[in-house]
Formats: sequence, C-alpha cells, structure tokens
Amino acid sequence: MRKSIATVSVSGTLVEKLEAIAAAGFDGVEIFENDLLACPLPPEEVRARAADLGLGIDLYQPFRDFEGVPAEVLAGNLRRAEHKFRVMERLGADLLLVCSNVSPAAIGGDELAAEQLRLLAERAAAHGIRIAYEALAWGRHVNEYLHAWRIARLADHPGLGVCLDSFHILSRGSDPIGIEAIPGEKIFFLQLADAPLLAMDVLQWSRHYRCFPGQGNFDLAGLVESVRRAGYVGPLSLEVFNDVFRQASAERTALDGMRSLIALEQGAHERGAYERGAHERGAHEQGAHEVTHPAVPAGFAFAELADTGAVGGMLAALGFARTGTHPTKPVELWEQGGARLLLNATGADPALIAIGLDSPDPAGAAKHAESLLSPILPRERTSEEARLEAVAAPDGTEIFFCDDAWLADFVPSGPVPGPVTGIDHVALAQPWHHFDEAALFYRSVLGLRPQESLELPDPYGLLRSKAMSGPDGAVRVVVNIAQVGADHLPWQHVALACDDVVAVARRLRREHPGLLLPIPGNYYDDLEARHEVDPGLRDLGVLYDRDEHGAFLHVYTVTVGRVFFEIVQRIGGYQGYGAGNAPIRLAVQHAAGH
Repeated sequence: MRKSIATVSVSGTLVEKLEAIAAAGFDGVEIFENDLLACPLPPEEVRARAADLGLGIDLYQPFRDFEGVPAEVLAGNLRRAEHKFRVMERLGADLLLVCSNVSPAAIGGDELAAEQLRLLAERAAAHGIRIAYEALAWGRHVNEYLHAWRIARLADHPGLGVCLDSFHILSRGSDPIGIEAIPGEKIFFLQLADAPLLAMDVLQWSRHYRCFPGQGNFDLAGLVESVRRAGYVGPLSLEVFNDVFRQASAERTALDGMRSLIALEQGAHERGAYERGAHERGAHEQGAHEVTHPAVPAGFAFAELADTGAVGGMLAALGFARTGTHPTKPVELWEQGGARLLLNATGADPALIAIGLDSPDPAGAAKHAESLLSPILPRERTSEEARLEAVAAPDGTEIFFCDDAWLADFVPSGPVPGPVTGIDHVALAQPWHHFDEAALFYRSVLGLRPQESLELPDPYGLLRSKAMSGPDGAVRVVVNIAQVGADHLPWQHVALACDDVVAVARRLRREHPGLLLPIPGNYYDDLEARHEVDPGLRDLGVLYDRDEHGAFLHVYTVTVGRVFFEIVQRIGGYQGYGAGNAPIRLAVQHAAGH
C-alpha cells in the first residue's frame, strides 16, 4: 500500500521535513497547516519541491470547529474554508481533513452537522477537493468514528467521507471491527499512531505520547486488517505527535517511521491470512494470532565486550575460562557452561559492544532486517573465517545472526563446567531520544515480544526500562534510558543464568570478597517483612523477588567501565527481571562512584 506521513511527525522546517521523508522512501505527505504557514516558500514552490522529491501531497490538515454551529458562525466558517480551498489548489492537495468540533460554541445535532458538512463538501467540490471528516477522541459532540460515519452517511455527498485515526479509535477503547461496516470508498484516509497505555487526559496523551506502530500497546495490525476488509485502498499514513520526535533527527525519525509501516503491513497481512484460514476451518480465533517472525532467535550465541584486561579478570573470578583466540582479530572466547563471552581488546573502556544470536536461518534473518531498513554492516574477514552478518541496533550495538560456524574461528579447547548455564538476558543503554526506536527495532527486526515497561527511581533522576523476549524466553533484552543528566548513560550488563545463586554468592564472598555489590541491611529488613526468605541472603548480598509464577534470586558484581554482571536464578516460571530491586542497585552504584 502507498505510505505517507504527516509533516508534524518529524522535526525541522517544512523543506527539511520533506527531504527527510523522501529520503526514507515515503510516497506522500500530509501537510500540517502550521508547517506551511511558517514556510517562506509559497504553496506553488512547496508543491514543486515535493514533486521533485517524488512525494505526493495526500492531505492538507487540519480544518477545525466547522460543523454543528449557529448560522452566523457557519458563515464565518465557510469564508475560512474558501480560503483553505484556494491554498490547497495552489499546493496541489485535493483532500482536506475536517476534525469534529471541540468548541464550546458547538450546538450539536446530527442533522445540523450533516447539513453543514454537505454544504462544505459542495463548496469543496467546486475546487476539485474532497472532505475527510474525523471524530476527535475529545470532540464536543462527535468523538466516536462510527458517529462520524453516521453523520457523513446522512449528509450523502460523494465528496464527503471519513478519516479514520487509530489513536482516536483505540484510545477510547472502541472496537475497530465496526470499520468493516463502512464502505471502503467512503473511507477517504487512514491515519496511524501507536501509544503506550497511560491513565491521563486523552488530549494530552494524544499531543505528547503518540509513537510509531510497534512502539506502543495498540493492536494496529488488527485495525489495519479491518480497514482492508472494508475495501480501503488509500495510503497508510503516520500522524504522530511526540515531544521526543520533535527534537530528534528528522532523517532518523522518518526512517524509523517507514520501518514501522513496513513491519505493520507485514503483520496485518499475516493477521489477515491467519484469520481467513481460521474462518475457513470454522474456528473463532480472530485477534489471537501473534505474527510469526521469519527467523526468531533461538538463544544467545555470545555477548561481546570491549576490554582492557579488567573484564577478563572478573570473568576468571566468576569461573569462566579462556577457551580460544580469534586467528586475525584481538578477540578471546571465554566460556562457562552454555555461556560464551567474547572479549575484544579494542583499547576502549569496558562496554557491551555486540550480541550474537543463535538463528535457525541467519541469511533469512539478515534479509528480514534489510527489508526493515536495517542494512548489513560491512565486515572485514578472510576467506577462512566464518561469514557472519550483523546489523546495528539504535544504540550502535552490533547484532550478529549466527549458526554454529562462528565457533570454528576460535577452535575452542572444550567445555568449561560450572554453575553458570547460559546468558539469561542483556541490558542495553539507550540515548534518551532513541528509546522508542530501540523498542521498535527489537520487536520488528528480531521478533521479540514486549514485556514489562517500567519507570524506576534513580537517586539522581529516573530510569525508564522496557523488556522484550522471544516466544520461549530463550532471548531476553532490556533497554534502558536514565534521565539523570545529559552526560550520563545507564550502565550495561550481562545477566548470567545459574541453578544455585546462593552457592555462587557464598564462593565469591569467600574467595573474592570485593567482587559483589554490597546491599544495605535496610533492604533485608524490608524484604523479611514482606516475604519469608532465608535469613542467610542478607550476609551473601543475594536479592529476592517473586511474581505469580515463581521466584527470582540474583546478585550483582561491581562495575567495570560501563559494564557489570548479574548472576540470576529463576525458580518456577518467574517471568520478570527483579526490577523492584533496581533502585537499590542504582543507589549503591552511584554511592560507589561506578
């Protein structure tokens, strides 16, 4: 389907926005009125500039507070409309978005609104323009999409249809299945935005917290499939109001928007195919299907860290052993149980720089990433070395798609027994303006499912955290941003799974007494009041959490550079990450100057 985006969704001047939108591969734009008013170019030159960039002008918006008004107000509204029509003719736009009236002066009444919208459509038709009527979620009298459709149907004019906006529909909890009752030719435009689920005023929610599809909690694939079934053949268009996007790079934001639409279209297509199959089988499974990623990672192949020597010493203390060295690169393989870590002697401060993912189809995973605008990174290798494809995550971390061939480069000496069984999860630090982009990347490119999203107190601000995992929990990734000043990124860490964290902690306290992070006694006073736990956890510095599925025991190491390790034990079917203990860890790390 044709792909479009509203100019309000990206930062910059109108010309800068058009250039970024075209570079991202969009077919068209919605011109937001404020962007045109602030532009020094006349509408004719904006039209020519868009055409030179290969962009159609799909919509001009918004026209506010028109319908359901007294006669004297209507006269002024029609004068305003005639001016807009002349501007649109100069701009080359033939579709005007009319929002439902929010003015206290609106008097309502479906017959009155229909009569006035029909008059507007007649005036617009004389200029070759159509009217797309949209129900704002906070409209004074019209705030539901089916109500807007009833009014448009009552008006009965070929140049009047509806604009469907996913935020206005889903933020009110309306069921999008009703879209299928609207004839496709009367759906003039479709605007798409996702959003996190927030308990707040819907206007403020809309104006500040919209995001691209896949970055929030709305079921946009289901809505798009309902629109498709109605017979809509117009553009998929993004309309996103977001404070972070307004400050971020227009080029990067536009590219992320295009990635979101590609992923959404893939998801809606698969949803539709699944539901059609379920219908043919006589099943009633609509809405229950999770999109199948072509190459969901089966586990962690490795985590790679920059090292100046300190990380290697820490790994040795944790029971890891060096089992191999790369023949052409300054990279060592360290192993314990099923956990493999690569130490790269880059000369940089310790940091998590790459993740290898076990993939059932590395080539297919790489191809899927490229289809979502994540290009394969160039990589030097000899003809004898394993071919590894990698893409860059939004924070710069390299993500490798692996089979077992990469191990041959290191010729590992053999298994290293120990209590660590594998990598449980990794936590990556994001710049504040890449947080939503990262969530979309891991969800669409890697096929991870969103889990909990939390805001946690930091002694000097706030830590925002979003967890994602594969279908069976074999790959878990946590992305964090710390809002504690522009010069501070949250620490990264690798969480190592084990079967007996108490035994690990006991050995480390005895043999390497300064390796584990000290936990304040006040934490255990509170813990013992809330849960019946082993009093010995206090002396060992083991933290505890539980959910409805099971329990979680974990310890943290001290920090080296920007990295620390966590040793975790999941008991039963525990699903979380011990997030309630993160404020304790953050306070101790800050106090220690890490």
